[in-house]
Amino acid sequence: MTAKRRARSEGLTYNSKRPAWKEKPSIGYQLLKSVIIGLISLSILVPLLLVVSTSLADDKQLISSGGYVLWPERPTFQAYQTIFSSAFMIRALGVSTFVTVIGTALALFVTITMAYATSRPVLFSRPALLLVLFTLLFAPGLIPMFLMIKQLGLLNTIWSLILPGIFVAFNFVVMRSFFMGLPQELIESAKVDGASDFTILWRIVLPLSKAVIAVVGLFYAVGFWNAFFNALLYINDKTLYPVQLVLRNFVVQGGSLADQLGVSTAPPPQSMQMAVVVVALVPILLIYPFIQKHFNKGVITGAIKG
Repeated sequence: MTAKRRARSEGLTYNSKRPAWKEKPSIGYQLLKSVIIGLISLSILVPLLLVVSTSLADDKQLISSGGYVLWPERPTFQAYQTIFSSAFMIRALGVSTFVTVIGTALALFVTITMAYATSRPVLFSRPALLLVLFTLLFAPGLIPMFLMIKQLGLLNTIWSLILPGIFVAFNFVVMRSFFMGLPQELIESAKVDGASDFTILWRIVLPLSKAVIAVVGLFYAVGFWNAFFNALLYINDKTLYPVQLVLRNFVVQGGSLADQLGVSTAPPPQSMQMAVVVVALVPILLIYPFIQKHFNKGVITGAIKG
């Protein structure tokens, strides 16, 4: 029985007009929205296709097209073979992987523990929160950071790429807001049963916080993987260069790529640059689909309390 017939059988009037927020959009509006979404998608996909195609193009096509191609006529993996045959590039990928994995793990540990501590009414939680929020307004300068890294003896060490980025105030605020939005009855009942704060965090809070942990973890991982400025400031040893600094040197400094990679011959510079870009993008593109289901939920629930 339809809603209209049901209303008549019950002696009620049926209003076929739906509320304004349930009205079906007009064809023109749907068409305009499709065109806008299509243009935005093309603005993202075309540069990506240009990067991948240029990395696969051969010498003749690169020369005839002026250095960049939209579709490779004779695809070749010479640029990728050169990259992965270079010990220098393999070492740079290893450095970036180590920095990303260890840095993200340490950053999540520090952020989670700090956010949980300040979300509970414990001693000094309020002053600690104010100190963290103060860093959102006044960030340290380059010279004080460099002097601190130097005084700690971290120059030319891999820890200079990790320790300065293990705490981000914005991620802390998102995590703390999520923790404060959890049902307090669960925590209070656990305390009544004699559970310690560590047990509550490990057995109750963290299982309920998978979405926000996945989002904040992605933020940290992307930040560590894409960072090159710390390496530019603190690292002089080329064996500790991350892949992003290698890419930056390829693009900015130019020169002989064969000499920089330590190989006898190398494909054209444009092909090598785009191949390094693809290699630098692939890890994040592979990780994102596994946490996509948590991404929207983590951002919304971590930013809104209630």
